[in-house]
Amino acid sequence: MKSTTHFDAIIIGAGAAGMMCAASAGQRGTHVLLIDHYHKLGEKIRISGGGRCNFTNIHTKPENFLSQNPHYTRSALARYTPQDFVKLVASHKIKFHEKTLGQLFCDDSATDIIQMLKIECDRGRVSWRMPTRVVSINRVGGIFNVSLENEIVTSASLVIATGGLAVPKIGATPFGYQIAEQFGLDIIPPKPALVPLAFEPEALRKFGDLSGLSLDAEVSCGTGQAEGIFREALLLTHRGLSGPAILQISSYWQLREAKHPIHINLVPSEAAIATIAEARQSKALLHNVLSAHLPRRFAESWCEVHQLDKPANQYSDKAFALFLAGLSGWQIKPSGTLGYNKAEVTLGGVDTKKLSSKTMAATDIDNLYFIGEVVDVTGHLGGYNFQWAWASGYAAGLAIAEKRQSQ
Repeated sequence: MKSTTHFDAIIIGAGAAGMMCAASAGQRGTHVLLIDHYHKLGEKIRISGGGRCNFTNIHTKPENFLSQNPHYTRSALARYTPQDFVKLVASHKIKFHEKTLGQLFCDDSATDIIQMLKIECDRGRVSWRMPTRVVSINRVGGIFNVSLENEIVTSASLVIATGGLAVPKIGATPFGYQIAEQFGLDIIPPKPALVPLAFEPEALRKFGDLSGLSLDAEVSCGTGQAEGIFREALLLTHRGLSGPAILQISSYWQLREAKHPIHINLVPSEAAIATIAEARQSKALLHNVLSAHLPRRFAESWCEVHQLDKPANQYSDKAFALFLAGLSGWQIKPSGTLGYNKAEVTLGGVDTKKLSSKTMAATDIDNLYFIGEVVDVTGHLGGYNFQWAWASGYAAGLAIAEKRQSQ
């Protein structure tokens, strides 16, 4: 016979959202149990941001997130802001800096954030079961029964903070989606997001040997809900395209039912275009003109692929205009993504139609909550997904504590 222990709330998943939820509820007098199947605490936090954890973005707003319900994030993000998390970080005397575009990183190590969250959970007297596997979950008479490997734990409230499918080597599984379906919630089909894109064979033949080259580019894709445009670094790899601009656009490209091309402006600077246009009457070879604005190897390959081997002044006005148009309108139709092993997060997840945007609770199942990446909310690159974890975790933790106090 397995022993049985009762808690006020059980949280499955001890990642960013789960620990924030546990600390928020625990510090308000809720007896919380935090469960995780993986043997290392906060591993996704540890590997993020090159080991320094891009823990938030000071410019966070709802427009930085993709969801079938684009307004779903508004309440949680307004109630727990980047400034709130920065205050928490500062209170633990963790040194940090802004890198670019509002992205905040630890000066030293991502483990500082993990340790901070563990301390906050300890302050809330959170109990732990880690590592341990959840065998089954059922609900009887308003109480959730969670069967673990060696015991049964019960609670009135259950929080699913199990994340998505990205980076399976550190424990990502579809468990959260399975629990959602068990209780009648729909799943928006998950896909890799913030992920490198693969070249089709022809593009790979033309540009595959340029692996390692980086350039400033403006990348866009689609219209409507699937519209995105980003100007950041683009990186050529031995399989296709990566770098911040490509990771950003990959989420939008994944939303397109028909996989349309992505559009790349190789010279997004108006000054650069003007300088190239001024070379129209010169005797300079086009690859030399381009190499002032693009990596030389790329400029040479671009001109070779497009058979642009004459001095600039030997091209007609029409031909030169087509040359400029090609630079600002390179179209690439990816063959796919590099998958969950290379993805930073998951697109899709638990449909928000049956979740409260204020509390993260299921509207049809009392006291069942879904937070963090398991939900159909996907942020841009640059600290936004961590801010969603903090905000959604805080919202659920606060709701659980307030509901318990009112009873």
